[in-house]
Amino acid sequence: MDGVEQTNEGWRILIVEDDERLADLTREYLESNGLVVSHESHGGNAVERIRNENPDLVVLDLMLPGEDGLSICRRVRPFYQGPIIMLTARSEDLDQVLGLEMGADDYVGKPVKPRVLLARIRALLRRAGGSAAGEETGRGGKSDEEPVRLQFNDLVVDRSMREAWLNDESIDLTSAEFDLLWLLARSAGRVLSREEIFTALRGIEYDGQDRSIDVRVSRIRPKIGDDPVHPRRIKTVRSKGYLFVKEA
Repeated sequence: MDGVEQTNEGWRILIVEDDERLADLTREYLESNGLVVSHESHGGNAVERIRNENPDLVVLDLMLPGEDGLSICRRVRPFYQGPIIMLTARSEDLDQVLGLEMGADDYVGKPVKPRVLLARIRALLRRAGGSAAGEETGRGGKSDEEPVRLQFNDLVVDRSMREAWLNDESIDLTSAEFDLLWLLARSAGRVLSREEIFTALRGIEYDGQDRSIDVRVSRIRPKIGDDPVHPRRIKTVRSKGYLFVKEA
């Protein structure tokens, strides 16, 4: 039986979706689980709604009247730092990759399963609220023994503030990009497999096909002063995963 799990989280969610029936069903389910949900059906109004309401998280459909989800995502990222979940009815890798490149934190395929969407929302918001990604996956020791700030020469990553700086300049990172950077940085000197990274960040098993980790690494590299062609800070270890180098 698909019971309702009551919560008192009170997170504010904006759903941007032109399918009124789907939006209503999703809204009903999320509200029954303690979330505060608003809805926008027209892409042309989405940017201003996000700017004015500043929700805790946005659920953004890819195909919308007025303005598509990719364009909306790209336009709001300079001022909106909250998580964005992209909804896509198409399964092509290109849609998912483009969404991530525009700044989306996660994506869910249609038809949407409300329980799956709720789990993704909770995971993203809890991490954005200060629970560092991958705390549960640390090897040895307790999560509260982890440092809150890591420094690698001119690069500083702060878990408590969820911010990073390069040469004392703040780095513009999405929530998902910060989670990945912290996970790699706290494991500096050790190769992390895609399976480990994927499970830590998304809480589900890696299917061997998802390219979101690779896309995010490629976005993070130039932001932390790494050479995208010949990276020194985040190295790709062929057939294994990624290695964050302590002394690059």
